[in-house]
Order: sequence, then structure tokens, then C-alpha cells
Amino acid sequence: MEIDKDPAYQQMINGELYMESPKLLKLRNDVRTSIMQYNQIADNDERNAKMKGLLRSVGDRFFVEPTFEFSYGVNITIGDHFYANHGVTICDEGVVKIGNDCKFGPKVGLYTPVHPLDPTVRRTEAERTAPITIGNDVWIGGSAMVLPGVTLGNNVVVGAGAVVTHSFPDNVVVVGNPARVLKENKPTEKVDK
Repeated sequence: MEIDKDPAYQQMINGELYMESPKLLKLRNDVRTSIMQYNQIADNDERNAKMKGLLRSVGDRFFVEPTFEFSYGVNITIGDHFYANHGVTICDEGVVKIGNDCKFGPKVGLYTPVHPLDPTVRRTEAERTAPITIGNDVWIGGSAMVLPGVTLGNNVVVGAGAVVTHSFPDNVVVVGNPARVLKENKPTEKVDK
């Protein structure tokens, strides 16, 4: 992609302090305009095909309800069989990787920006990012937030309203603010086919 050649973009995805370049600003504005249009499309197949076209890569069986929003799109990779309910927001200033068979409840937020604590730096509008990685078979409940630098392992369930401030391993249910392990989540149910 053309944006990959922009030095500010490279600083951004590498987690370095960066300022938004004219190329990044244009991309963000173009994506914002497209998202606003696409979220108005009633036909599911058309809406989802257009949304997929804004993302770095997406597997099979991608379905998002309106509104689905993100910052740039080029930093998001999604595996097979993804579902996002209404109002999902992904701030993809940093890299966001989502595995296979993931489901997001309504109003889920994934946030990669790390804003400076020092007000003099913050006034410059410079920021850093930290990537978010979501494993396979992850279900994130409604209104949960995943913060910068978090990795969720495979088969993790995040309870509704949880604020995930740090990483969790495979096979756990996490709840609360800040999120903590409620219990293990070992697959036990058998489904007859």
C-alpha cells in the first residue's frame, strides 16, 4: 500500500512518538467519509463488501452491523468468520490483529492510541500506539473496552462492560474494571451436527 512508504505511518505503527502527516490525515479523512456512507447502506452484502475493502485484510464470512467505525483501516487484519454488532469502534492508529471465529457485542471498543501524560507533549498532538492482538474464538461482550498493548489468547470471553487493561492467556473468562480472570473457559460442550 502507498501509505506504507510514509515515514510518519511507520513511526505510528512502530509505537514511536509521531505526528500525523498530510498523507495520514488524508487517509483518515477519506476513510471517515467512506465509513459514514457505508454505514447507511441497508443491504448487508453491499455494506460488508465495501467495509472489507477499507481494511488491510479480511478472511471469509465477515459481517458487521452499522455502525462499524475505525480510524484508518489499513492497520486492521481480521481472520475468518468475524461478526461485529452495532456500534463497534476500532481506533487502529496502531496495528490490530483479530483471529478467526471472533464475535464482538454492541459498542465494543478497541483502542491503540497511547496519549502522552506530559501536557506539553500532549499539546503538540503527538502520540504513540501499542498494538492489540485478539486470538481465535474470542467473544467480547457489549460495551467492553480493550486498551493499548493488550493481547487476548484463544478462547477468551470478555464480559460485558469489562475494561481490559492488560493481556490474558488462552481459555479464560475475564470481567470487571480493570478486567480480571473470573474462571477458566475449557471447551466442554458437544454439538451434534
